[in-house]
Amino acid sequence: MDKRKILITGSNGLLGQKLVKQLINHPQFDLVATSQGKNRITSVTGFEYHSLDITNKNQVNELFDLVKPDVVINTAAMTNVDACEDAQEACWNINVTAVKYLLEASKKHNTHLIHLSTDFVFDGEDGPYKETDTPNPLSYYSKSKLASEELLLTSEYTNVAIARTIIVFGTGDNLSRGNVVLWAKGALEKQDPINVVDDQFRSPTLAEDLAKGCILIAEKSAKGVFHLSGKDVMSILELVYRVADFYKLDKSCVTPIKTSTLNQKAKRPPKTGFILDKAKAELGYNPLSFEEALGVLDSQLKAVC
Repeated sequence: MDKRKILITGSNGLLGQKLVKQLINHPQFDLVATSQGKNRITSVTGFEYHSLDITNKNQVNELFDLVKPDVVINTAAMTNVDACEDAQEACWNINVTAVKYLLEASKKHNTHLIHLSTDFVFDGEDGPYKETDTPNPLSYYSKSKLASEELLLTSEYTNVAIARTIIVFGTGDNLSRGNVVLWAKGALEKQDPINVVDDQFRSPTLAEDLAKGCILIAEKSAKGVFHLSGKDVMSILELVYRVADFYKLDKSCVTPIKTSTLNQKAKRPPKTGFILDKAKAELGYNPLSFEEALGVLDSQLKAVC
């Protein structure tokens, strides 16, 4: 059977790197990785890479014409929630306009477009959420992500899927951004005093689990909206405490605080979390527990030491 071509955008990011590693020897797909600038993945080699700015319509069209992908997984986005409040034009260009370019190119080539979105499309007043719950975004970032969803879901081109996720964590090569789990582990090990909110609830997601979920969507040519996250809902404070317990670290450096004391530019939903029944039934998605996920992360961190 001929392999299908699968193109990843944002391959230098955490999720992008995990997708590359899971797809590099996949029996169904030939992998093409893309990101802005040079390839920063150093732990695996032997895959096709192209530099791509998804906000440049000509670059998107030229690459699609060259590669002719059967599937695209769009992981590229501006995700710094507070920065999006300050740089709204840049946020919209990356999170919405670029998705329009990908959609148009996908339509031309009959490409299955899989787009990553976020729990932040919800207001957090009634979590955890299922796919059919009504979004109500609170910040410019979340409004841009909902706009990209609506762009796809209202298009006459229906060969699209949306994968919403929550707090992705893990480790990778030369990453430009950290994540809350590694931040908590580092602060606890150094016993740095840290303030942690106890009134925001999420389902932290191991990057490997999210990558598997996205690949399941591709394998099954699934369409529509899917919730892909970790299975455990917890406060950010509980997350930090569970990291401390896993590593047998002292929690006395942690001070619980309320979100209102942070004076953040962007409003956050108080409680999200996902109901995963649809992804489990239709995709066979089966994420690890938080402690199992920490075990995977720990083994990876030890392997690079």
